[in-house]
Amino acid sequence: MTLTLLVAASTAACTGADSPAPTTTSGGAVDVVGLWSGPEYDAFASVASTWESDTGGSVDWHGSSDVAADLADRTAAADPPDLAVLPNPGLLHELAQAGALVPLDGVLDMDEVTADYSPAWRDLGSDDGRLYGIYVKVSDKSTVWYAPPAFAAGGYDVPTTWDDLTALADRMVADGGTPFSLVAPRGPGSGWALTDWISSLVLGGCGPDLYDRWVAADVPWTDPCVRGAFDRFDALVQAPGYVLGGTQGILTTGDADGVVPLYADPPTAFMYSMASFAQGFISSSFPDLTPGDDYGFFPFPAVDPAHAGAVTVGGDVVVMMNDTPAARSFLAYLVGADAQTAWVELGGYTSVNRSVPAEAYDDPVARAVADHLTGADVTRFGAGDSMPASVQRAWWDGMLALVQNPTTLDGMLDSMTQTAASAAS
Repeated sequence: MTLTLLVAASTAACTGADSPAPTTTSGGAVDVVGLWSGPEYDAFASVASTWESDTGGSVDWHGSSDVAADLADRTAAADPPDLAVLPNPGLLHELAQAGALVPLDGVLDMDEVTADYSPAWRDLGSDDGRLYGIYVKVSDKSTVWYAPPAFAAGGYDVPTTWDDLTALADRMVADGGTPFSLVAPRGPGSGWALTDWISSLVLGGCGPDLYDRWVAADVPWTDPCVRGAFDRFDALVQAPGYVLGGTQGILTTGDADGVVPLYADPPTAFMYSMASFAQGFISSSFPDLTPGDDYGFFPFPAVDPAHAGAVTVGGDVVVMMNDTPAARSFLAYLVGADAQTAWVELGGYTSVNRSVPAEAYDDPVARAVADHLTGADVTRFGAGDSMPASVQRAWWDGMLALVQNPTTLDGMLDSMTQTAASAAS
């Protein structure tokens, strides 16, 4: 059941307003739905507690493992949350087109929004020319984590192209090492980390124009360049000695555990392609390591050097579904520079708010992530995050099948082309 069918007349559509949000409130609860858990939620709760203390309001967080499904259920029951933190722009567009979101141009101070957020990020939070969401937390998905001391000990140079990466992997295997830690985190949607590899390979091998047309289902998954990305990934997974633990290692290792082999003594793997939030996993598991000296990242190597500098990103976008004074106040606080500066200072967080000072990033790795995002020549959301939920879920499942049986590739690409075309129509 789609959100469009569920939303006949949403509360949000009837509660739009014409004036900016108040910055204070005398109380009231704000009902928020989102995916964050563990350290991500703890940091959010710490930032939210300042607003609660200053305003007398309260934030009622409802953690979800499937935001799209939970919002569909609550909207069908005429009980939408006040705010939702969405994990991708595809869901924002679906909700906006269903009439389930409050436009923010009548809720927030748009002069501040314009000053704080670049046109590119405002566009990513808009649907049909209206602003519905603000990206409050972003991640760089083009980061490959490594240990500089381990590279130095092996005499290994950081690769800058895909050919360099595979040549380095061959050398590591010849030296008796394992090049890659690679995971499909357990739980709902466990194939997402594998689709991130394909997104980077398509963007860095085919360029942004073809990437956009592929995401929009204007290019089939069987296109030679798109298929080439899958072939490269499959060759890496299947290469003897390339991946720690082989297929079982991929399927049974969580995303937080994927960093551990890099920093063991001695290391049992050398490279881990994972979004920039992996820094939080590293600092949690290895608190004595020094950022920059003991751990760091290099950009995901481009297949075609002409597309070097292209970056895939992820992001959490906050939207309003029910307009209340407390929700307005908390939303204005959450998207502002003060809240996001405090969030940055907690670690493991990157902001695209231009009023957050660079010195808020107190370690060189976090600062390098922010620089990588702001200095990228081309930025695109991970492909799965930009596709309809039905396509994204089918892709997750297809990637899990692929790592277990490479002969499924042709059938998966044909099936994904059909699934994408059906969703687009």
